[in-house]
Amino acid sequence: MSIKDEQEVAKQDAHYEAARYLRNAEDTLKKAGQDGKRFLDKKYVSTACGTAYLGVLLAMDAIFRLREVKPPKGNKRESIRYYVENAAKLDGKLASDLHIVYQTLHLAGYYEGTLSVPTIRDGFDTAYGIIERICPERELTDEEYKARRRSGSWVGRLAAWLF
Repeated sequence: MSIKDEQEVAKQDAHYEAARYLRNAEDTLKKAGQDGKRFLDKKYVSTACGTAYLGVLLAMDAIFRLREVKPPKGNKRESIRYYVENAAKLDGKLASDLHIVYQTLHLAGYYEGTLSVPTIRDGFDTAYGIIERICPERELTDEEYKARRRSGSWVGRLAAWLF
């Protein structure tokens, strides 16, 4: 398999996994209930925002890997600073979108527990935009993804590719 083919396979896995986080977050958000412009259950909103934010970090890791950005030493997720600084070097819009996701989903949604529907929706919309930046030439079907998971090979390949 050529390097380009390996990158495409890893990109498929990374995109599928990041999008899966967002789909799970959307399902959790539905459990929060809604009354106009307010969600009704803070716990579900917080959980959904945390899950969506982690999906964005997976996408950012893949974007950085594609652009050959070196990962930091030690714990990569110690600070948002690594992500923001490197995103700014690559693309100002990416850095701006990451800042929106960090502010709306991570800080306001996850930590502060905002119940504002427009705020959370804006964060989710921006998160989807970031994940679409790693959209592969051909997306995996659920069956292909499950087959890769059963084989166990995707875990090592994705981990080696991202980290």
